[in-house]
Amino acid sequence: MHLGVHSQRQPGKVAYQMAGTGHTVTYLELDQRSNQGAHYFRHLGLRARDGIAVLLDNHPAYLQICWAAQRSGLYYTPISTLFAQQEIQYIVANSDIRVLITQHRLLTQLDHTALGDIRILLVDDDGNGWPNWYTETGRFPVTEIPDPYEGAEMIYSSGTTGKPKGVRFDLALSPPGTISELMRTRITMHQISETTRYLSTAPLYHSAPLRYNMMVTRLGGSCVIMEKFDAQRSLELIEQFAISHSQWVPTMFVRLLKLAPEIKQAYCLASLQYAIHAAAPCPIHIKQQMIDWWGPILYEYYSGTEANGSTAISSADWLTHQGSVGQAIHGEIHILDEDGLELPQGETGTVFFANGSDFSYYKDAQKTAAARNAAGWSTLGDMGFVDEQGYLYLRDRKSFMIISGGVNIYPQEIEDALIRHEDVLDAAVFGVPDEEFGEAVKAVVQLNDAGSASAEKAEQLIKHCRNLLAHLKCPRSIDFMENLPRHPTGKLYKHQLRDPYWRDHNSRII
Repeated sequence: MHLGVHSQRQPGKVAYQMAGTGHTVTYLELDQRSNQGAHYFRHLGLRARDGIAVLLDNHPAYLQICWAAQRSGLYYTPISTLFAQQEIQYIVANSDIRVLITQHRLLTQLDHTALGDIRILLVDDDGNGWPNWYTETGRFPVTEIPDPYEGAEMIYSSGTTGKPKGVRFDLALSPPGTISELMRTRITMHQISETTRYLSTAPLYHSAPLRYNMMVTRLGGSCVIMEKFDAQRSLELIEQFAISHSQWVPTMFVRLLKLAPEIKQAYCLASLQYAIHAAAPCPIHIKQQMIDWWGPILYEYYSGTEANGSTAISSADWLTHQGSVGQAIHGEIHILDEDGLELPQGETGTVFFANGSDFSYYKDAQKTAAARNAAGWSTLGDMGFVDEQGYLYLRDRKSFMIISGGVNIYPQEIEDALIRHEDVLDAAVFGVPDEEFGEAVKAVVQLNDAGSASAEKAEQLIKHCRNLLAHLKCPRSIDFMENLPRHPTGKLYKHQLRDPYWRDHNSRII
């Protein structure tokens, strides 16, 4: 399970291809260029357990850089190109990296004077005097370095609830080809092999697409990487490349379902065997519509960058457990109340995992400790419950739970109800100050037609919710936005929406 094997056995096979430009990289090229990168890192004095960072759009060099670090025992940190300068500077400083690879347009996001001795390389042809990744690494051998080890990604959270947190796993300096038990489970569960043709729809700086592209190339399959998601284009690519595996987030499903019927019916999707989705809760009616359209090929999993535990569910199991994110495949699920006591089946509390992967938030012992209880179980802060068969159902992040008149209200089910309306493209629900009840339910909605926003439309949507949910759960008021602040990976920056309402009530902002 390593590049060198595939480079020898199938050197001309396409390891990955960029969907927009058509740029292809064969296994021989990926093996050789990542070897050159590994030699270059050693030339700079980087040894196992040192770190680099990648601040790039989806670019042909991305996986070459990551594989260069992976095969030389380094930590490699992908940084979101959507992060503001302050967030990028924090990650660069916090991660202790030695090298940063980026592109010219993103240099404006960096304060060069604050980077110290960090070496910056650009992947652009014209770096305006900055060292070029291809030129610098091209001088080195295409053979393996003398001291190869398995490295690891060190990914920072999306920063939706404060400063990004770097998730770091211990490196055991394992020989090339060594993989974790969790990766073995995913390979078996999703039948990844050298016959896999994987459509990557999201930015590579996010944990799921980066890990799956690395996994597919490790197994000898072929990846098609979209530079930017477009619903119709993704259908074209499935047909064009006979895609067998793909990965999505629920907002992508919403956009696919909004396509005109003649567009949805225009493409042959028969090759698609696994439509894998995660990263955010998927509304029940959205998932049902996708299964009705694509067949029972949707495979959902629940996990985090921390990999402290994971669940998974097939379409067949989901149809008999609608709304569930599955049973545990890594670690053991425990649902705890506010006092840390285990709750019985069916009762909602904080989701903890025992006996999953050990992790730490880099250089932040306080946050690492806060994610664990006295027994050593860890949590991502999600709320949920488990049924009698061990299926987990998520409710929402604990920090976004609304307490109105002493009643716990979970925004996710309200957001799901709003999205069911034909005029709604996206929705966010959160609590705002209310003198009588403490908090009132507020919704911010993105319409298909932004020009149709009005007080009458808000009343129509509130009535729509009241037809589906108990009235106490329904929005008391609705605002409209042209675009909600949602990350390409599907995560919603809800704090950006909620915090302005609480500026005079700072004790509620988490």
